[in-house]
Amino acid sequence: MKRVIKMSQAWIAAFSVGVLLVGCGGGESSGSGSVGSGNEPASPGIEKAAVLSWSAPDSRVNGEGIKMAELDKYIIQYGQNADALDHEIVIADAQVDAHMTHKVSGLGTGVWYFTILVQDSNGLLSAPSALVNKEIKS
Repeated sequence: MKRVIKMSQAWIAAFSVGVLLVGCGGGESSGSGSVGSGNEPASPGIEKAAVLSWSAPDSRVNGEGIKMAELDKYIIQYGQNADALDHEIVIADAQVDAHMTHKVSGLGTGVWYFTILVQDSNGLLSAPSALVNKEIKS
């Protein structure tokens, strides 16, 4: 069963997402933003996590501006299969800050893919951001 998402042609333009790797060697990222160098060895006992960083959109796809007060929440979707992101984190209070970060903890070894959507106060969802990825090394 496919999930249907209510969307609007005039909804929020895609926004860039940066991914930082916390607690182990870096990896690759297919999106823009800061990324770990990949040269740091993993330390025993250090949690393997990714820190996502993004800025709130300031316009919709049609060029119409959008105010921070109109944003409701961010939805981070992630998983180890780029075509089937099977984990989701909802961040309420999207109006708090124009530049957001969130740490995704408990990631196992392998490549993890991330995307972010934003929902406005009317319940309309943006298209997903560009997909970014991080490799968690053992």
